[in-house]
Amino acid sequence: MTSDVRRNAFLLAGGLICNSGMFQLAAALSSLTLVAVTGIKGILGLGPAIFLMSSALAVGPAGRLSDRRGRMFVIRAAFVFGAAGCGVVAAGCAAESGVLVALGLALIGGSGGVIQLSRAAAAEMFPPSRRARGMSFVLFGAVSGAIWGPVLFGPLFAHRQIDAGGLVGPWLLGIPFMLAGLAISMFVKPDPKEISKRYGTAEELAATAAPVREILRRPGVPQAVLAVVASFAVMASVMNLAGYVAVGRGHHEGDVFTMISIHILGMYGLVLVVGGILDRFGRRRGLYTGLALMTVSNAALTWLPGVGGMSLALFGLGLGWNLSYVGATTELVSLTSPQERGRIVGFADLCAGVTAAGLALLGGAVYTAAGVAALALGAAALAALPALWIAARPRPAAIPELL
Repeated sequence: MTSDVRRNAFLLAGGLICNSGMFQLAAALSSLTLVAVTGIKGILGLGPAIFLMSSALAVGPAGRLSDRRGRMFVIRAAFVFGAAGCGVVAAGCAAESGVLVALGLALIGGSGGVIQLSRAAAAEMFPPSRRARGMSFVLFGAVSGAIWGPVLFGPLFAHRQIDAGGLVGPWLLGIPFMLAGLAISMFVKPDPKEISKRYGTAEELAATAAPVREILRRPGVPQAVLAVVASFAVMASVMNLAGYVAVGRGHHEGDVFTMISIHILGMYGLVLVVGGILDRFGRRRGLYTGLALMTVSNAALTWLPGVGGMSLALFGLGLGWNLSYVGATTELVSLTSPQERGRIVGFADLCAGVTAAGLALLGGAVYTAAGVAALALGAAALAALPALWIAARPRPAAIPELL
């Protein structure tokens, strides 16, 4: 690992540390904030849906723009919009304006989705044989999100009523997280896209970027895209509804941050180990193994109603996402050239975000009408079906790694 790759990896990890503070807030509060501001319980899935849909709509164009302008241009802009979004949500809570809250959640969701492109930027800085592990170095920074909850956000909510006015302060806390991420991102040089060119031949670097529909016909790409979509959509929709489910089961609002912290620990705490395992034993196995673990974890939410039980199930959900999502993203990076990576990763994230937003809305309606069991078992089925399809697909004879 060269010095510039090592430095950039640490800096990208630092940016995700900052973003994880916002991730923690959004995961715990997005389903509660619009309900608190409007007083309409039937829209508990709308906050997460806005957050996830805006993430999906932003990441596609951002991925294409990063292919032209570089990865860090869009990531830095995302931190700026994220800070603005925190202020808008706080203003909406203060004014009890559902419109302002929705606008702010859209800004935050869009910025969060674009900042997550850091994972692909990290992977492409490393040689093809070490990309999963390289990505894991950067994603490990996000494990700090497991710390923010019990250390900062949990105590903040210990004696705070969950109403519109009580949510102003917590959302304002997101602004310094985003500004710190922006400051760190300014030191990432050279751009990861430029570093990735060290691993390609002159002919490969001069090749014209293929359209998405052509990339999707390459062996291994459909399975990787499906794994990205299924793992993220199921994980994100369940995670964003978990706070409301926990409160509905009689748990204190401060317990929500403990559960989400343990979930984030599952998502990122073992990522260094997962990256090495995927590089050694095969990324394709990670796709369906991770989805299978998510299936079991979602089903377990039905029978584990306590704080400890829900936390354990959410930990498994995060770990399953880790296996499937990291493996799938690494496959997409390995199957594309530097001119194509932004667009295919952005396309996959677009599909994942749109699906997650739809599942959040559907999940909110299912929970309201039929309860936890229907929500948990439905999510389990949505993870199991793609796992079975990917596992049943014949392995391609050869999967070329373009760069």
